[in-house]
Amino acid sequence: MRIGLVGKPNVGKSTSFSALTEKPVEIANYPFTTIDPNVGIAWLPLPDPCACSQLRIKREKEGKLINEINDDRKGSICSPNSGSCISFTRFVPITLIDVAGLVPGAHEGRGRGNQFLSDLARCDALIQIVDASGSTDIEGNPIGSNGSTPLEEHDFLLKELDAWITGIISSGWQRGARRVQSEGEKAISLYLLDQLSGIGVKEIHVLSGLAAVHEKFPNAGVPWNWGEEELTTISSTIRSELFPISVAANKADSTSQETWLEIKEVVKKNGGIVVPTSAEAELALRRASRSGLINHIPGESNFEITQNGEEKLSDAQRKGLISIGKTLDAWEGGGLIGLLSDVVFGILDQKVAYPVQDESNWVDGEGNILPDAILVPEGTTAKGLAYAVHSDLGDGFIRAVDARSSRVIGAEYEIKNGDVIRIHAKK
Repeated sequence: MRIGLVGKPNVGKSTSFSALTEKPVEIANYPFTTIDPNVGIAWLPLPDPCACSQLRIKREKEGKLINEINDDRKGSICSPNSGSCISFTRFVPITLIDVAGLVPGAHEGRGRGNQFLSDLARCDALIQIVDASGSTDIEGNPIGSNGSTPLEEHDFLLKELDAWITGIISSGWQRGARRVQSEGEKAISLYLLDQLSGIGVKEIHVLSGLAAVHEKFPNAGVPWNWGEEELTTISSTIRSELFPISVAANKADSTSQETWLEIKEVVKKNGGIVVPTSAEAELALRRASRSGLINHIPGESNFEITQNGEEKLSDAQRKGLISIGKTLDAWEGGGLIGLLSDVVFGILDQKVAYPVQDESNWVDGEGNILPDAILVPEGTTAKGLAYAVHSDLGDGFIRAVDARSSRVIGAEYEIKNGDVIRIHAKK
């Protein structure tokens, strides 16, 4: 699962990246602070309680609970191989790609040009960071006020992505289109798939693009006569399906709500989400939490000052943190973590499954309780889950068992959110 953070320079992408990943990167008030893409892991809380909450209840009823209630993890009894689980909130890893700022004309080589666009290849979705305060122009230069609007920033991002894809397919279009004369209609689909497979395009995307041309331009004629409008229609359709785009309206504490309402409607029509935030404020909470000054769950505005915080925080620092909490609490959407969660579990429709080797005790071969929480897309089958765990399990798949009901399930069973599954496979 790879999510790209995109936008013009100097809007707070690197700050957002640090707030989401706790990974330090260079942050500065000038364009192109980021040159090479930053890659990091955001630990995303699952929207539903970890399956260990049900296992704990079961073990308590059976008198088999080994871990007593007085534990540092507030009830959680699983043993995650990665991430953590506290108070039955399980955290799973999401890969974030923070790429250099995009400026108008990138597809023609301006800024970092096509390198920026290539950095986005293979991302499952994009989150655009926009400057809701209007303190920068369209190229990211600080101007104080009356800069570009969030809607202008979003519009030029779409145009650059469309132009980038159009450039890829147009370079050999005549050659590819003429193959239709000798090989039939299938040839144009194969040409597009060959040209665009490097950025993750699949046949379903290509077919959608061609269908959009036939719908929008019913009199377009044969493919070798198609021009810029037809090719841009293909590109725009493919982009909308390949890169779902949501928006973080950053620096929202420096402007009014009306600033991001206009872009909210546009993004919503295209299946995305807009959430107001202050990346600097969220980063401040993450840093205070990492320093042990507060207890804070990412995505929440409330926090608790620890004993260490009581001793070390000055009155000004305490008031500052409380002010940050109140600001974030006034906005809907849960900030950056809330937006990332909506993208992963809403737009991309990911489900979580817990593969185990012992369906009775929900453990792996070494006795670890629910060690893995794996995200899979809606429609993933039991055999698909086996492949997600390891290719050998998929190749040798025999059957699976639903650990909650002890029911045997077949290869075509579709995984449901929260399933605990044992996979039987040939060795």
